[in-house]
Amino acid sequence: MLEWFAQTLRSHSEIAIFLSIGIGYWIGGKSIRGFSIGTVSATLIAGVLLGQLDITVSSHLKAVFFLMFLFAIGYGIGPQFVRAIAGGGLPQGVFAALQCVISLGVAYLVARLAGYDLGYSAGLYSGSQTISASVGLVTETIERLGLPAGETTRLINTVPIAYAVTFIFGEAGSAIILAKIGPRLLGIDLADACRRYEAKMAGDTEPGGPDSAWHQYEVRAYRVKPGTTVVGKTLAEVESLVPHEYVVVERLRRDGKILEAKADTVIAEGDVLAIAGRRSVLVDIIGHAEEELDDLELLDIPIDGVDVFVTNKTVDSATIADVARRPAQHGVFVRKIRRGHAGMSIPILPATQIHRGDILTLAGRKQDVAVAAADLGYADRATDAADIAFIGLAIAAGTLIGAIVIPIGTVPLTITTAGGALIAGLIFGWLRSVHPTFGRIPSSAVWFMSTIGICGFLAAVGISAGSGFVAGVRQVGVSLFLWGIAATSVPLFVGMLAGRFIFRFDPAILFGCCAGARTSSASIGLICETAKSQVPTLGYTVPYAIGNTLLTVWGMVIVILLA
Repeated sequence: MLEWFAQTLRSHSEIAIFLSIGIGYWIGGKSIRGFSIGTVSATLIAGVLLGQLDITVSSHLKAVFFLMFLFAIGYGIGPQFVRAIAGGGLPQGVFAALQCVISLGVAYLVARLAGYDLGYSAGLYSGSQTISASVGLVTETIERLGLPAGETTRLINTVPIAYAVTFIFGEAGSAIILAKIGPRLLGIDLADACRRYEAKMAGDTEPGGPDSAWHQYEVRAYRVKPGTTVVGKTLAEVESLVPHEYVVVERLRRDGKILEAKADTVIAEGDVLAIAGRRSVLVDIIGHAEEELDDLELLDIPIDGVDVFVTNKTVDSATIADVARRPAQHGVFVRKIRRGHAGMSIPILPATQIHRGDILTLAGRKQDVAVAAADLGYADRATDAADIAFIGLAIAAGTLIGAIVIPIGTVPLTITTAGGALIAGLIFGWLRSVHPTFGRIPSSAVWFMSTIGICGFLAAVGISAGSGFVAGVRQVGVSLFLWGIAATSVPLFVGMLAGRFIFRFDPAILFGCCAGARTSSASIGLICETAKSQVPTLGYTVPYAIGNTLLTVWGMVIVILLA
């Protein structure tokens, strides 16, 4: 039975790849006291174990997985990457670029000091910096060095060994350093820093007030009492009576008839107003002044909720408060903001900035939502369909450009097909944020492409390297792990100090910037948990876009430097 199983996997390597992915995701999803090795590294290890059966995987199959992954990553981070380059997120972008250079430099010095060969050195870089995407560029670049076939295979097979050994501390150590050690080292109370940041972003309001005024609301009905201050005022004037709060009169009942709300409608005694706003505002402020009624017909307002892809350049970098004051946004509430390929949820505060490429979830009356969506960009209504023609042609265009090789002396200069796919993703992802009439890829599809792409690729890499993996770990395992700690830790400490004292980032977003520059999702999760707030994510997305791009490309660069 076991022999049949092994022979089947040798004959059908595709089964081994999907088996590695399944095992890796099952194991990687488990945690012991909050620690998990992660699905990506677990998939690689599962591939290595199956690789002991001497399974051969086609290099073309690995390439397909990897190209799909890189394009999806580029597509997701394109808007933030271009924004950073264009200047909107310049300080965070420059910081991320500096952090990436430091990471490359430290990894290079560690590899030289340790005396590792090209394969182990490049794998140490990829694992210690937790940049799985660079493994593909490393192997592709090694293949282009023109070394003897046996030497090329040996070097390529040592890359995943070093990656797996150094990745564990790279992932867990980065999270601990940024979320636990860093704040203590710099004397920062992260939770208190986030509370102060929220208060600052909220403007001159009482604590705990408007931080949720833009997304948590309900509709209640109130009868206008004789002699109250709202009698004789227009609806627009009534809505402005509650300072620093966002309340909307949706419609009203007068003489038994329901009327749609208009800005110039004058309030009369006995009118019943359907008012939308925060629960505490309606109960504690309006509820004490007017009589609340349970008018089911009046409150039966057709409500719509829609995701809007922000493309309007006039609202790029505008705050939530600024956007709320736009006439087209009247009566609409922002319930959620997602940013980047991973759909990172951004805190909704009055001073939170909106960027092109963000996805805003709006709620309100259907007619109001339709007008607001057209003002902000493009209504991105839920659908499972993706523009497959766009995906295929975009990846083909990028890889065709990447396949071009320009010889500079004895060095073949090329961005490689993998680099071409990444660049194509960046360009077309940005174009999608500007002209969302084509190239739609649902966020779930982007997640699937990036996840199955990197896991499929690393499963194939692990299977190919499996036969020599155990011997490699025995040879350099402990020393490689220790050198990996140095390569992981030094750039993080330097980055935290630079961000605090040179770039002078607010402590609330400092560690989010560091996590983004290192593309560490585990770190930002632990940082937010420590901070008891989502505020650190405000510093994560732009550095993530720059870091994901540069750290991936560095896989090619470090091979060239070491070779």
